[in-house]
Amino acid sequence: MIINPVIKGVVARSAHPIGCREAVKQQITYCQSAPQIHDGPKRALILGASSGFGLASRISLTFGGSRTKTLGVSFERGPSDKGVGSAGWYNNIYFKQEAEKNGLKAVNLIGDAFSPKMREQVIRTIKEEFDGQVDLIIYSLASGVRPNLQTGEFWHSAIKPIGNAINGLTLNLEHEELTETSLSPASDQEVHDTIKVMGGEDWEEWITLLNNAGVLAEGCKTIAYSYIGPKSTYPIYHLGTLGQAKLDLHNKADLIHQKLQDIKGEAHVAVCKALVTKASVFIPGFSPYLLALFKVMKTMGLHEGCIEQAQRLFNSKLYTTSGEAVIDENRLIRLDDWELRDDVQRAVTELMANITPDNFKQLGDFDGYQEDFLKLNGFGFDSIDYGQDISMAFMESLKP
Repeated sequence: MIINPVIKGVVARSAHPIGCREAVKQQITYCQSAPQIHDGPKRALILGASSGFGLASRISLTFGGSRTKTLGVSFERGPSDKGVGSAGWYNNIYFKQEAEKNGLKAVNLIGDAFSPKMREQVIRTIKEEFDGQVDLIIYSLASGVRPNLQTGEFWHSAIKPIGNAINGLTLNLEHEELTETSLSPASDQEVHDTIKVMGGEDWEEWITLLNNAGVLAEGCKTIAYSYIGPKSTYPIYHLGTLGQAKLDLHNKADLIHQKLQDIKGEAHVAVCKALVTKASVFIPGFSPYLLALFKVMKTMGLHEGCIEQAQRLFNSKLYTTSGEAVIDENRLIRLDDWELRDDVQRAVTELMANITPDNFKQLGDFDGYQEDFLKLNGFGFDSIDYGQDISMAFMESLKP
């Protein structure tokens, strides 16, 4: 079977297994050559482990110095008569293969991280296969829907402004066009539901459950990922429904931090740089900023992807020689520090003012944006022969 990239709007409908393997290997190679993590965790649980920051965290922890044993939870689909399966399915498989080659435990649990059944399975797996406790929990779930376990209904997130409608340009990857988008303001219900889906409530529930089950080691840390961004993105992000959800996440981190004091634990939010991820491409009006930011930061030699951010988080922000996390006045770990430098933002603002639907490919880093998106799904690697025949029978035999 020949597998080609299929994109609908900003959604990839296909994934290339061999390309996913290459993506995992390249991230491993980076972590092995980067400044190493010292005194990192020995056992980690990653909720949302198959792509983006979750996968990068798992690779960094395993291959970036601390040789961490990892338990990854993700909701992915394997190959079937409906298609080749998701990129995350293959990321899980090839990460585990590489970890085991290096003598390190890597367990994958595939299923809904919001479900009580998965939570029970995680606790059982920690007790049976991870010496009964973990030292770090990464919360990196990205979903547009979360079930209400009391009613059986669902909360649905809505990426919208609050108060006033906004207009802006959005990148359509399928047609390679920058088009005008208009977003109406969110209703109170949409704000509420977005907080329920993308805020910190589920993270707090997970940590409470794990703590009550006695599977958190003394000194256990937990991290969730967030974004704030510059003022130019505030209308759609920081001041919109996403921003309200992230504010809830930050507030929940403080509550979790207090709850973990009995075991001398810590809870932090890591505020990341703007990147192309499977979640960020859905944010209307955000792509022109990314096109300009990538161009500027690459020119200045400051650009980072998920794997570089994850490695810097663990080797210089969370696991430090002093034993203290590097935080700001709001107790946030700032991985967006380079993005928000004054010189970077001045250059980005100037560039964005000149980007139009006619010149965005020339002025912005369209090639880099597109390349990052394709690589999320196993495409765009020069070392891969995409004309090769892929045996789906063999792919179906692989288990995460």
